[in-house]
Amino acid sequence: MKITKVETVYDGFYKLRKLTVQDGDQQLTRERFEPGRAVAALVYDTNAQQYVFVRQFRIGAEAEVEEIPAGMLDKQGEAPEQALRREIEEELGYAEVHHLEHIVDMYPSPGGNAEQIGVYYAEVSQQTSAGGGAEGENENISLVRLSWEEMVTHPWRDAKTLIAVQWAQLNKV
Repeated sequence: MKITKVETVYDGFYKLRKLTVQDGDQQLTRERFEPGRAVAALVYDTNAQQYVFVRQFRIGAEAEVEEIPAGMLDKQGEAPEQALRREIEEELGYAEVHHLEHIVDMYPSPGGNAEQIGVYYAEVSQQTSAGGGAEGENENISLVRLSWEEMVTHPWRDAKTLIAVQWAQLNKV
């Protein structure tokens, strides 16, 4: 298969592109949702000995979802680790990350979605603000603190969070 043409169908908060794909003698049209690159982290507060998650309304689920903190790379050329530290401070209120470990770069749903997410493990120890999201982003985030036992038995519905929690179980962090 070879992509022969890409057209922008919608360019708003997210992008939607129409692709023309050559498959042998056939020419196919496919749509691709392009939210961009994101980062997310399983965050462990070493002082409280708890994992820190967020709960926020997600439009795709049409409900509040508990998940690891995440965000988009905002600027062209922004390093994933830099974006992740920013998101941890905005969403959780921790200004300093003591340990950051890359878990995986993944496509959560590559059938028609071009989003890429870098998933990490982060350790923090001193909350310096309440968190809750950056002003002006209308995130309405609340923090959820869980023990190891609560985390591994929680009924997670978010794919990046499932991956991070399973990684923690395999690596005993």
